[in-house]
Amino acid sequence: MLQTALHDWHAANGGRMVDFAGWSMPIQYSTITVEHAAVRERVGLFDIAHMGRIIFTGPDAEKFLDRLLTNDVTRLRVGQVRYSLVCNEQGGILDDVLVYRFEDRYMLVVNASNRDKIVSWIEEHRGGFDVQVDDQTTTTFMFALQGPRSLDVLGPNASADLGSMKYYTVLDAEVFGKKATISRTGYTGEDGFEVIVSLAEGSEVWQSVLQSGAEADITPCGLGCRDTLRLEAAMPLYGHEMDERTDPLTAGLAFGVKMDAGEFFGKSALKVISARTDLPVRVGLKLEGKRIAREGAIVRAENAEVGHITSGTFSPTLNEVIAMAYVPGNLSQPGTAVEVDIRGKCVAAEVVALPFYRRQK
Repeated sequence: MLQTALHDWHAANGGRMVDFAGWSMPIQYSTITVEHAAVRERVGLFDIAHMGRIIFTGPDAEKFLDRLLTNDVTRLRVGQVRYSLVCNEQGGILDDVLVYRFEDRYMLVVNASNRDKIVSWIEEHRGGFDVQVDDQTTTTFMFALQGPRSLDVLGPNASADLGSMKYYTVLDAEVFGKKATISRTGYTGEDGFEVIVSLAEGSEVWQSVLQSGAEADITPCGLGCRDTLRLEAAMPLYGHEMDERTDPLTAGLAFGVKMDAGEFFGKSALKVISARTDLPVRVGLKLEGKRIAREGAIVRAENAEVGHITSGTFSPTLNEVIAMAYVPGNLSQPGTAVEVDIRGKCVAAEVVALPFYRRQK
């Protein structure tokens, strides 16, 4: 398995290591509930170096990315970050990504499980474009600082005014005296930052963040609570809410698709799909009791199978069992009563508005 710069630190500090998309990553240190609460209430620190980081330079970098991505890259200003998708010609989602624009380059952050696939897709289609592609995943280190006290921890130790950064912006600066790329982004539903430094300086910067955050009771967090946090915030996860058989419109991700933008892969197919009136809808469910509905569980209404669960968990913040599912449009309104078949037993559930949790700003 691949290892991040913090692998030895994780093992020495109680990290329960698992194979995640070919990387040895910590799933938790203490308990998922404790780490989840730390992010919601204070600040949590995540190793996310398994995420793919791909740099694009050259005269045709913008033109190529506008062909590759569903969002309008031509309207991206320096310092902006946008959510987008990479689709195949049938409109199926190859990955959901973030695209960053800098003065001298663009960057894509892609899911670890899809990095090889996306790099291959890029290589297959960049012929005819004057663009250079540099996969820096294994030569850099990336961490996320998430929670209401993230700025308190990172702000005083950065060379730029992080407090003035808007959500989904990025800049190059220094943290703890080291060159870094800092974005105000995250995958938890909380305020926070994602930071990229060199591989050689990753461990030193991590230790500095922990020391700086001691007063804020900073907590190292694993991928387990990252999943419960993102589900409360109704953020889709590749392989659950989307895959190559799912299009962005069905997945409720139309905000990341600009039909009036360039001729991106899958545009023709998505135009046809957009005219359909029978698409399933991604919804939130709250379930009675404490039994968790896992991916693939059947959703039923009036004794008929009507959909399936894509993700489910016990919400530490809400103290309820929650799930996301795909159901027909006529069953997608909040308040609609359904049932979920959990290992042969039907559990009552109710459709609710997404997200389940929204932070106070």
